[in-house]
Amino acid sequence: MQAIEVFSSSNNEANLQLNADGSLRHLLTLKGLDRSLLVELLDDAERFVSPSGGAAARSRSLAGRTVANLFFEPSTRTRASFDLAGKRLGADVLNLDVNTSSRKKGESILDTIHTLQAMQVDIMVVRDASVGVPAHIVRHVNDHVSILNAGEGDVSHPTQGLLDLLTIRQRKGKFEDLTVAIVGDIMHSRVARSAAQGLNTLGVGELRLVSPPVLAPDPDEMPFASIIDNLDDGLRDADVVMALRIQRERIGSLDGIPAIDEYFAKYGISTERMQSAAPGAIVMHPGPMNRGIEIESALADSPASAITQQVANGVAVRMAVLERVSRAMDAY
Repeated sequence: MQAIEVFSSSNNEANLQLNADGSLRHLLTLKGLDRSLLVELLDDAERFVSPSGGAAARSRSLAGRTVANLFFEPSTRTRASFDLAGKRLGADVLNLDVNTSSRKKGESILDTIHTLQAMQVDIMVVRDASVGVPAHIVRHVNDHVSILNAGEGDVSHPTQGLLDLLTIRQRKGKFEDLTVAIVGDIMHSRVARSAAQGLNTLGVGELRLVSPPVLAPDPDEMPFASIIDNLDDGLRDADVVMALRIQRERIGSLDGIPAIDEYFAKYGISTERMQSAAPGAIVMHPGPMNRGIEIESALADSPASAITQQVANGVAVRMAVLERVSRAMDAY
């Protein structure tokens, strides 16, 4: 019988991320990181943004480093972008997923980590459905290893948060006067949490979390945001609208969640409904999109959409984070 691993979540994960000199050692969460560090990461990422159709930005800053992408949960965009990011920085990149890992056969996560340490892996990018896994690993790795959270349960997805922040800054220039509406399954969304934490730190004017009541977050969790259950109220005069993926298997399976057609009618983002947003408002989505459920297809492909820009920024942000932690590792 396979042993069940239990991981605890704590409120001091931010303290695990920095070296004594304040440099970024691991990236577990955006919560607790100060404004200056977030701005520096966004500035670093800008250096790796390439024009569409142009040559991809490259560097040899990670030459001699080994990056292992440990995806114990399915992923397309995050995994592909970390893979490209590592290779474009000159690193050796190892990809491991749950279907081929020994963890599926019963090996503990720490045994897997220690095996990779013995193979001289420097940076481990971890995605797991269980809460607390990245911090658990950080507490047990050698000093010269960095851990990056590529998605943790429903609590944190810091590089997604950073790429969302970068996209908003590119399209809107600043955060202070913006009204941002995040729409969908807020309760179960690590994307919403990381974006909200980053937006709050960077001083967004107003943050609205819009969802059916049964999918709303605990009000105490993000006291800096307004929780709204009416989409029209949430979109009114918004500068940025981010639709979240609602998992098809959840629709209709919980009391209060409308069926698919009804969900789009009540909470789907459409060109018509965006008329109540501010002039020049942009629409975002972390992907994968359920077209016709969370977002109208024509809107997703319109000039107002920043969705492909988000994808492009994902590679740039992950290059910036990999380079940043690699520099901090030089002290070891």
